[in-house]
Amino acid sequence: MFKKITNGCVTLVQRFLPDPFIFCIILTIITFVIAMPLTGQGPMSMVMHWGNGVWVLLTFSMQMALVLVLGSAMASSPPMKRLLKTLASIPKTAGQAIILTTVVSLIACWLNWGFGLIVGAILAKEISKTGLKVDYPLIIASAYTGFLIWHGGFSGSIPLGIATAPAAGQAIANTGGVLKEAISTNQTIFAWWNLLICAGLLIFIPLINLAMHPKGDAIKLIDPSLLREEPDVETKATTPAEKIENSRILQWIIIILAIAYLFKRMTAKNFSLDLNIVNLIFLTLGMIFYGRPILYVRAIAKAAKEAGAILLQFPFYAGIQGLMVGATAVAAGGTGLSLAGVISNAFVSISTQVTFPLFTFLSAGIVNFFIPSGGGQWSVQGPIMMPAGLKLGVEPAVTAMSIAWGDAWTNMIQPFWALPALGVAGLGARNIMGYCLIALLVSGIIITGGFVCVGLTIYG
Repeated sequence: MFKKITNGCVTLVQRFLPDPFIFCIILTIITFVIAMPLTGQGPMSMVMHWGNGVWVLLTFSMQMALVLVLGSAMASSPPMKRLLKTLASIPKTAGQAIILTTVVSLIACWLNWGFGLIVGAILAKEISKTGLKVDYPLIIASAYTGFLIWHGGFSGSIPLGIATAPAAGQAIANTGGVLKEAISTNQTIFAWWNLLICAGLLIFIPLINLAMHPKGDAIKLIDPSLLREEPDVETKATTPAEKIENSRILQWIIIILAIAYLFKRMTAKNFSLDLNIVNLIFLTLGMIFYGRPILYVRAIAKAAKEAGAILLQFPFYAGIQGLMVGATAVAAGGTGLSLAGVISNAFVSISTQVTFPLFTFLSAGIVNFFIPSGGGQWSVQGPIMMPAGLKLGVEPAVTAMSIAWGDAWTNMIQPFWALPALGVAGLGARNIMGYCLIALLVSGIIITGGFVCVGLTIYG
């Protein structure tokens, strides 16, 4: 029965899921049409909301692009490649390969989502190169399912964002003006209930991926020769310019500078891990692993190509965000509510202190389908859910992480963030999204169970 459900999902997705950019355009049209009757706004109001929103995520786009590019470059460094080739030689069966790929991707994405996305895909390719009879689309999908855990880990934009102390007299951004103090990662990333959800995913997602592996002729193999890559050819530095480009001394001056800064920041009393610190850590490690400036330059240039499709789509998703958050005042003929507000308020209206974390998670999952960006998600739902949670007596950390997990959850059926892994694998979204749909259903049960446990244990 499970195999039939999986095959049905795979067939459905392969027939009807368009290219991710086309998917983005379709979402724009759907949001535009739905928002008008629900918010009482006219077509030109929605046009203005879309246009005003297109460029609002430029800063965040740059941070996210760096997370991806720096993580990708580090994953492709010689030390990491040697490690991944060693790991790829461990599995002796297809089942072992699926479990290993999923576990490595989950752990890597928990550490850094950009790093994890690429590491999982590279490991899957290395395993496929060995000639092991493993279904290629499924092992790549297994690598992508590790992305489920990212917002509960070290590079989660929401927990890191609220861990940053606001300026004197100001509230933390996107909390509706109610949160005046930073929330430590001990209350979010390292909270017992967040670690419980992460542990549940780490145990069950590999097993579900294993259960989906086809048998016999249904296994889709890839010719290992198609996965061979041209080795990097190093040329001897002969000119003064080339010698400077290959100078380890120059590289280590910057590395020491970065390490000194990180040490000073991390030993400060009020230290909090944020996206900029995470990016600097991976920038520093990448420079250490490559050793010479020019090698790191080439690695970053190669990694940046994988971010191209994401950079194209970010303005369009920012436009969708504009449609989601745009509102027209009652005096001007509107309802005063945005589409995101309508969705969020609908869940708030049926919530109690016990059910609020669960309903916040579910509403965030819906909103994320239209805004696949943690920062964008936070800017949309934070100002609504944070004050509502406080009124019900729910801790701000719980509310924030409910939004974070909703953002991570529906990425399994949102092809936007699969693009880097697909670029590494040489596949299209249609090849893996059927398997990811099953992962969505199973992970939804796990995360829902986690927030039900939170509600009953803390507020029941």
